[in-house]
Amino acid sequence: MFRNFGKRTEDSAMDRVVPLWPETGAQPPAAEPDTSEETRKLTAFLELKSRMHEAVIDRLNLAVIDKVEPEELRREVAALVSDVLAEENSPLRADEFRRLVDDLIDEVLGLGPLEPLLADPGINDILVNGHKTVFVERSGVLEQTGVRFRDEKHLLRIIDKVVSRVGRRVDESNPWVDARLEDGSRVNAIIRPCAIDGPSLSIRKFARDPLTLEKLVAGNALNRRAAAFLQALVEARMNILISGGTGSGKTTMLNAISASIDPRARVVTIEDAAELQLQQAHVVRLETRPPNPSGGGAVSQRDLVRNALRMRPDRIIVGEVRGAETFDMLQAMNTGHDGSMTTVHANSARDALGRIEQMVSMMGMELPLPAIRAQIASGLQIIVQLARLSDGQRKVISISELTGLEGDVITMQDIFVFRRMGKTADGGIAGEFIPTGIRPQCAALLEAAGVGFDGNLFLPEGA
Repeated sequence: MFRNFGKRTEDSAMDRVVPLWPETGAQPPAAEPDTSEETRKLTAFLELKSRMHEAVIDRLNLAVIDKVEPEELRREVAALVSDVLAEENSPLRADEFRRLVDDLIDEVLGLGPLEPLLADPGINDILVNGHKTVFVERSGVLEQTGVRFRDEKHLLRIIDKVVSRVGRRVDESNPWVDARLEDGSRVNAIIRPCAIDGPSLSIRKFARDPLTLEKLVAGNALNRRAAAFLQALVEARMNILISGGTGSGKTTMLNAISASIDPRARVVTIEDAAELQLQQAHVVRLETRPPNPSGGGAVSQRDLVRNALRMRPDRIIVGEVRGAETFDMLQAMNTGHDGSMTTVHANSARDALGRIEQMVSMMGMELPLPAIRAQIASGLQIIVQLARLSDGQRKVISISELTGLEGDVITMQDIFVFRRMGKTADGGIAGEFIPTGIRPQCAALLEAAGVGFDGNLFLPEGA
């Protein structure tokens, strides 16, 4: 019904291949051949799939393919494969035939060899190191897979398919890019000449069902007392900074605590690549834009924060502060946009304050350090510190309250902390999340806001 036996569709995303070296035409250095039987069979299958893919692209009408029901598409692709195999006199076993059809459908509609990994709920990260090597992370532990691409052009075609969907590009003049998949999963790609051993693709998957505070408690990321405290802070419109290293779960935590935002509030989110999965109905999502090929048209996070202030937001959420937009975010927190939240890369709550100071200084204005610290102390109220432990666990390490200034020093006190207690028999990190016994100064604000919470949350266990 939708076959097209004429000329191949010229603007197909599958045909847009980024050249390896557009100016020189040079090819990557040849790898040492692997002569094992398993590798030989895999190479033969990949070559067969490549030929079948060319034939399917030639004979399908790609302009209407998205409108076709999946089962009908599968039948059509299976029929095309049968025809081509008969022409080539290349019979396949039933299981090989099914695998070939599945792979071809993934190539046409999805991301080729990555589709099974994307569909596996147990995988958190997909790391492609060149066309022959793919690693995944399960439960915080990396493991190598048997997935591979036919060659570098195949991998580049998949990368181009990802980035072109969100209006971005990657080529020799712009060899790296941040993008996202349709489900919000974060994607970073870098190609030659910056990637010496071939294109690299990193995908941070997002769960189809967003993690809630209850699920984080069940996963021992924090305890019920701390979760109840965080929920009360969000409901009372406290300004919160979530800090942690790469892969520590900052965006996951931001998504989880944002579920406590009043559904009647107007929320504006600002991100480099849209990843947040807020559940409220009244959410306006803004995303930065890189410069166009001529170098113009860029839209930065700072531009979007400034624009958000004119959009009558009740709360502003910045996915991650990285530069001069930090000053505008602090200004928003200090001028009536209570309950705003953001994340920052830092190894401790105290380091997070230092990072904020540095990023405000990047703005270019000669603000004295005491003035910057005064802005931070009055704008921020809570820092949630996260960490990814050596055994792969993601934990809330501390929940700290900013209490003001003493001279030029921002004072802070821990309300909850994670206390390490050695290692378990299987080599994991043992510990417990406990209250420090300090009643936060913001408790009075929580009560004034009418947020119900148990005052015993802050007492030590057994007190």
